[in-house]
Amino acid sequence: QLLGAGGELTAFHAPEDDLAARYAARFPQAKRVADPRAILEDAAVSLVLTAAVNADRAAICEAAMRHGKDALTDKPGVVSFEQLAALRAAHAETGRRSLVHFSERVSQPATAKAEELVKAGAIGRVINTVGLGPHRMRPAGRPDWFFRRARSGGILADIAAHQFDQFLAFTGATSAEVVAATAANRAHPQFTELQDFGEALLRADGATGYIRVDWFTPEGLNTWGDGRIVLLGTEGTIELRKYVDIAGRPGTDHLFLIDGKTTRHIPCADVVPPFGARLLADVADRTETAMTQAHAFLACDLALRAQAMADGAA
Repeated sequence: QLLGAGGELTAFHAPEDDLAARYAARFPQAKRVADPRAILEDAAVSLVLTAAVNADRAAICEAAMRHGKDALTDKPGVVSFEQLAALRAAHAETGRRSLVHFSERVSQPATAKAEELVKAGAIGRVINTVGLGPHRMRPAGRPDWFFRRARSGGILADIAAHQFDQFLAFTGATSAEVVAATAANRAHPQFTELQDFGEALLRADGATGYIRVDWFTPEGLNTWGDGRIVLLGTEGTIELRKYVDIAGRPGTDHLFLIDGKTTRHIPCADVVPPFGARLLADVADRTETAMTQAHAFLACDLALRAQAMADGAA
């Protein structure tokens, strides 16, 4: 998204030689640096991106802010309240931002279209969301840190971060509470720290939400997971089948809109999500059109609260 919007990738740091080789082959324009300080101290760099191990991302983002740069991390942005507090402090002290790339919304064409429709009033005011995030695990291909709670953060702090983000985005909520949360290992006892199932209930002013995430996508499905979101509005509903339509329509990015007049299927594969272009403009202009810092921090906070609640109930 950022490259397509005019961003320039100049350098990268990766301690793993195998990952670095694949990355360099895909992005030959970027120079590999042995020390991440070469990026942090480069005055020409204005935005630092990271997809490091979950538990390491917050420290990278904090360092970027304290070097006068904005940061964008893959989700989850944090795995502990201490990390979130450190990012809040760095933002307050530097004025720089640490945002989270919630890809199921900001990089997903059907979700971008749904946001456009909701903002236009197509289904009235959104009063409930149901966000489902099933995933395929294939444990043989997972790194060791994936199975370590302190490194991964837990299922609600990690993959459910997408659903917390979408609840806030579609309802417009600027505050919310976790009403209930559960996380468990239902079928993988060989991985003692793994949680393969999680769910949560959310409540905000005028809206509620349900979240379910899991690692149980069957091998028979032709993609990693049948990710969905259902938006209940006062004047209609929208359902997103983001990655597959199991009813048989080919391709991805399916949106179903039901309003007071009709039921429509809207293909969205050609929609270009605006996040990348907006973020580059925000970095340059110090605006907040792609994602506000308050939104990113609140989504992270809700994910951590749900994880803590689920762990306390276990």
